[in-house]
Amino acid sequence: MSNINHHDEHKFILQTVQPGLLGLMDGSISTLAPIFAAAFATQNSRIAFLVGLSAAVGAAISMGISEGMSDDGKLTGRGHPFQRGFITGFMTFIGGILHTLPFLISDLDAALVLAYLVVGIELIAIAYIRYYFFKMKFWLSVLQVIVGGALVFFAGILIGSH
Repeated sequence: MSNINHHDEHKFILQTVQPGLLGLMDGSISTLAPIFAAAFATQNSRIAFLVGLSAAVGAAISMGISEGMSDDGKLTGRGHPFQRGFITGFMTFIGGILHTLPFLISDLDAALVLAYLVVGIELIAIAYIRYYFFKMKFWLSVLQVIVGGALVFFAGILIGSH
């Protein structure tokens, strides 16, 4: 019985959590630069929202297709490509859209403050998922995720400020 539970848990992590985390990380981090560059360059919440929405949708499609086409799952045990692609694409969209939604607020300063808060929560959630499912040290995971996110975030601000 114990082997079946361990096998099921391993399968769940490999076929559901890992593609979901991949998507969440990509969506949360890769969309930061375009959204914040647009916000700082245009000083317009609506433009930042449209850029964020298009980045989230584009990244979701790209990541979903890439994950689905990466292997057929037979050799690696990673599961059916359609399932992995869907999970990765969906979670990429979630990761990208969460910090885009604050830009529905027309006051750019308020939108930015809320977006910063959402980004922080996203990065902590990613670090926690890595800690919980992949047994990483929590603070090391937080540090790695925040450093990666900060690099992309500051790239967006630098690009948008010039």
